[in-house]
Amino acid sequence: MEFITRSSLSVSEKMQVLDLWNNEYPEKLGYSSIEAFDKYLDTLTNVSHLLLIDPDKKIKGWYFDFDRDNEKWFALILDSKMQGKGIGTKILERAKQKENELNGWVIDHDRDKKNNGAPYNSPLNFYLKNGFEKMAAHRLESDHISAIKIRWSK
Repeated sequence: MEFITRSSLSVSEKMQVLDLWNNEYPEKLGYSSIEAFDKYLDTLTNVSHLLLIDPDKKIKGWYFDFDRDNEKWFALILDSKMQGKGIGTKILERAKQKENELNGWVIDHDRDKKNNGAPYNSPLNFYLKNGFEKMAAHRLESDHISAIKIRWSK
């Protein structure tokens, strides 16, 4: 496995990342086309990508951070086969070296399903173990997501 940093993604990388997104996030958060996914990516400012690449050159993890409302925000997606091996923690450690603060939305319940029908397990405990704190006063509630804001700072 290797890490590759990018300021933007190639078309091939976007397609692999979209597959990872649609396979690992709750189905309600999925994108039906590369064009819809591109629209989302185009809304992000000052984006940095970190890709986890396997020996077959397939993307097995994607971390990205960006600026929003004068804060540094991030998201992290790992192929479910890669979870529980310390890789997510390594990715966060890299991010913490370059940033003073990281903010994210985390689904804090286990009611959602993935595209394949499997349950989507909340990653909240993973982030708490990695030094993030819950910002209980900040929730995101919509038809697509119910999440709590998390923050890490130096």
